[in-house]
Amino acid sequence: MPHANHAETELDEHGQACAHGQTAHAQEHVHEHGHAHSHGETCSHDHPAHAHANGHAHSHVDDACCGSASVAPFSSRLPQSETVGSDVRTAIRIMQMDCPTEEALIRKKFSRMQAVRSMDFNLMQRVLTVVHAPDALGTILAALRSLDFTPELADAKPDAGSNANPASAVAPHTPSRPWWPLALAGLAAVGSEVAGWLGAPAWLAAALAILAVASCGLTTYRKGWLAIRNGTLNINALMSIAVTGALILRQWPEAAMVMVLFTIAELIEAKSLDRARNAIKGLMQLTPEQASVQQADGSWRSLELKAIAPGAVVRVKPGERIALDGEIVAGRSSVDQAPITGESLPVDKTIGDAVFAGTINQAGSFDYRVTAAASNTTLARIIHAVEEAQGAKAPTQRFVDQFARVYTPIVFAAALAVAVLPPLLLGGLWQAWIYKALVMLVIACPCALVISTPVTIVSGLAAAARHGILIKGGVYLEQGRKLSWLALDKTGTITHGKPVQTEFEVLADVYAARCRSLAASLAGRSDHPVSMAIAAAANAAGVGGTTVDAFEALAGRGVRGDIDGLPYWLGNHRLVEELGRCSASLEACLDKLERQGKTVVMLVDAERVLALFAVADTVKDTSRAAIADLHRLGVRTAMLSGDNPHTAEAIAQQVGIDEARGDQLPADKLNAVASWSKDGAMVGMVGDGINDAPALARADIGFAMGAMGTDTAIETADVALMDDDLRKIPLFVRLSKATRAVLVQNIALALGIKAVFLVLTVMGLGTMWMAVFADVGASLLVVANGLRLLRK
Repeated sequence: MPHANHAETELDEHGQACAHGQTAHAQEHVHEHGHAHSHGETCSHDHPAHAHANGHAHSHVDDACCGSASVAPFSSRLPQSETVGSDVRTAIRIMQMDCPTEEALIRKKFSRMQAVRSMDFNLMQRVLTVVHAPDALGTILAALRSLDFTPELADAKPDAGSNANPASAVAPHTPSRPWWPLALAGLAAVGSEVAGWLGAPAWLAAALAILAVASCGLTTYRKGWLAIRNGTLNINALMSIAVTGALILRQWPEAAMVMVLFTIAELIEAKSLDRARNAIKGLMQLTPEQASVQQADGSWRSLELKAIAPGAVVRVKPGERIALDGEIVAGRSSVDQAPITGESLPVDKTIGDAVFAGTINQAGSFDYRVTAAASNTTLARIIHAVEEAQGAKAPTQRFVDQFARVYTPIVFAAALAVAVLPPLLLGGLWQAWIYKALVMLVIACPCALVISTPVTIVSGLAAAARHGILIKGGVYLEQGRKLSWLALDKTGTITHGKPVQTEFEVLADVYAARCRSLAASLAGRSDHPVSMAIAAAANAAGVGGTTVDAFEALAGRGVRGDIDGLPYWLGNHRLVEELGRCSASLEACLDKLERQGKTVVMLVDAERVLALFAVADTVKDTSRAAIADLHRLGVRTAMLSGDNPHTAEAIAQQVGIDEARGDQLPADKLNAVASWSKDGAMVGMVGDGINDAPALARADIGFAMGAMGTDTAIETADVALMDDDLRKIPLFVRLSKATRAVLVQNIALALGIKAVFLVLTVMGLGTMWMAVFADVGASLLVVANGLRLLRK
């Protein structure tokens, strides 16, 4: 399981985010396409940074998307560079890259570089991942700087384009952009408009307009020139051309006001994007910066989390947040686990119980032994998984990206035709048609369309995480709405998974105590809930176990082992039949117990069945509610259980499941899921992430139950439910439906608004003011609409 890199964040006096660097463990995870990625190491920045008195380096960027001054904090470090065949994969953070404008510019630049094999853009995290030739990193960084970007690397070494070491790469602090130039530009633009209304001399309106454009538009012109020089038509290039054209046409007030409105709207858009980008920032802030740790002499001392190693004993006071994962060794309390699981009620905790980072202690106090470092807590893994999910493009996002690549050139060609053809062929006025073409240029940028999908997906992922649903990628968030079959394991999924022994019967001339001892010896070596119930009953009766040799777990059947040199088996009905020990009387006894919904296991020696043990598990109340809710959503349900068919059917009837299959081995569960998938149905599988691994992997969406604190569940499942509440699955389906609806709405808004204003422009009713609202206004609308999912 990849380990999330812990970073404490703080804000400096300018509101910039500062990351306190910490070394993470280099771990590998498997990408959804099967590539292994290495994460971790210590992050350093190859860009100029400001050194504060406290020794932390703070990076500053004066621009974000299309002129924004906002900089978002990040919760994890960049992954280290890694070798991919004969090439190298490098992750580069670019704080100025947060909308399709910058992505298109970089793509154009790198497409001419033979050393660059492939590029992957994560605009929400502002990370560019490049696969390149081993000796090309310096050239890549230089190319980014030529585009006026400031690249950041994970490596603690300076990049190939610099001769300085990291310590000497400290430059004077670049302050945040002052507010007064924009205010001056606004006043000048209004003045130019007023001068036009009052019939003042033309030179006054012109001077005020030029002052307004110069005060707030130089950044746009600089970026526009870079785009044009690199053969790219982004919003900065289009806006620069349009405003310059308006000035040439002596549309002074309009040119000034358009540039001011554009700058203001872009600032608002960037703030909205930051909200989506930082949707999981709240998870980072769930843990305190320090914890009280017991010292060797018995005293207590507050230490930073990075200095606390597994095995240390930490004390938690009433009302405090738990800093690290651990196991209680003294005291008791109730813990609010809602920040991670979404549970509405606190959970009672006592000695031996697990506690998790980010949860909140209630009235009691306790000490716990740390079981995971700060970079490897359940919360850290959740954060890392969500960030990985943000970087994986959903199907709709991939489609929109492909569409946007042809949209802008087509609109630009149309604008050029509008400017030239009517005057040449129809005798139209050059000034009027050129003005229309300039308006179309402003509308041409696909920012609203492209940014709408990642904002929506990230908002949906964050909303799910807040409710204890960890979704491993946007593809699963989109697919959830199409779920038609859901297969569920029984033990621990539908039932509580803590069965108790209800019957015990000796079937041979062997002492009862001897049978209990043999069964307890075999059961004590297994972690299956049924075996644990038998072992617990034997211990309660004061019967101890003996040494077991050659122990073996028999998947879907039971266990075997040698005791005192003789072979014994403890298993289910199927195992007894395979061993040839069944009889008519035994079948009748088993049938009676199984029809009562009880699981029966038998103790068998080399010749006969010695005893039987009946175990009953109770159904969760939440299971009944979840199944009913799934049926209302049109999802059919099936239970795949290793128990006998009678028990499986009895449990299924209790909770209202459509179909029940018993005696299911892992391969049988896999085949069942595959059979439903053959009809083109979207099939989900719910299990514990270990025993049901084949079926979970085969299903279109694999759900892991009770993933909190479980490495395997978080790693293997497509969707991890952080507690054992099946009601999270219908919640996931509803969130998927809502996400799809917002995606469709955003695409329709982005294209519809632009289409309306393009038609108005061709009809002679459109103005540059309208064009700005069509472009940036559409972006604001789709971002705001996407953020609605955070309230789901």
